Amino acid sequence: MTVRKIDLRSDTVTRPTDTMRQAMMDAEVGDDVYGDDPTVIQLETRLAEMTGHQAGLFCPSGTQSNLLALLSHCERGDEYIVGQTGHTYKYEGGGAAVFGSIQPQPIDFDENGCLPLDKIDAAIKPVDSHFARTRLLCLENTQWGRALPMDYLGEATALARRRGLAVHLDGARVFNAAVKHEVPVRQICESFDSVSICLSKGLGAPVGSVLVGNSEIIDRARRWRKVAGGGMRQAGILAAAGLHAIEHHVDRLAEDHDNAERLARGLQNIEGYSVDKPQTNMVYVHDAYGRANELKARLERENIIVTSGNPMRLVTHLDVSRDDVDHVVGAFNKVSSIIAVEAVG
Repeated sequence: MTVRKIDLRSDTVTRPTDTMRQAMMDAEVGDDVYGDDPTVIQLETRLAEMTGHQAGLFCPSGTQSNLLALLSHCERGDEYIVGQTGHTYKYEGGGAAVFGSIQPQPIDFDENGCLPLDKIDAAIKPVDSHFARTRLLCLENTQWGRALPMDYLGEATALARRRGLAVHLDGARVFNAAVKHEVPVRQICESFDSVSICLSKGLGAPVGSVLVGNSEIIDRARRWRKVAGGGMRQAGILAAAGLHAIEHHVDRLAEDHDNAERLARGLQNIEGYSVDKPQTNMVYVHDAYGRANELKARLERENIIVTSGNPMRLVTHLDVSRDDVDHVVGAFNKVSSIIAVEAVG
């Protein structure tokens, strides 16, 4: 008998539900490179409307969706401002530099996940042949599980406009942010020139992201998608999963947030560990013993899969139940007591 494992590494590990699989099987398809896959068109149109934009583009991954946005906003020798630990800068293989000769200008995040407005303003280069041309500000929502404050979004996009910059949002978990703030996702997205929306994280689709923006940006991005090898044929099978996700899995993100809070409460009183209060579906656990690799290995023996790190990130999602959370808390108590004894001894 296979023992069920609780996987807290990321919300990308979710598996399609039975009803999602059925929607994929029943999907009407065409050839998306020719632009005639009706299910892809429906998904792109639906997300564009939901976010207050003119058009959308279905992409195989969030990394590619972000890359296409950067390539569409910037030219060779241009620059984009981004956070030091922002996904588009740190975790996407340097794609903007590799494919587009676009220079990143990273700056440090505040503790709340925001890029400080004064640092953004100071990072914008003068119009001078000595400097790269600053063309784009890139924000991320959520950032390390933190939903960017609504007033900050307005202030940051207004600053960018005053300084002549376009603004892109890596909205990999933007629906988590919308659920956290209890606002329609449009209120977060409509002030940006482009937004990348991931379908395969908390929303639970097996693959895919959609880039939304005005028609001109999306036309450019469509060409770059072809150049980057992202053109797909009967992609409606995948788009059907995305449609099912945005129709059925958005409101339930609140369950993931509740489970994250329950997990944090359960872990916060365990000796040797401190826990950041979660905003959405990510719990960060700080290990005073400095034995993250051992903690990971011992949890795996309890059928719990985590990523080693200090802090250790634990992510709740569609496939993690309330009972699973309670099991994780019990396992942490058991494992931590063993580690505590070994650390003293």
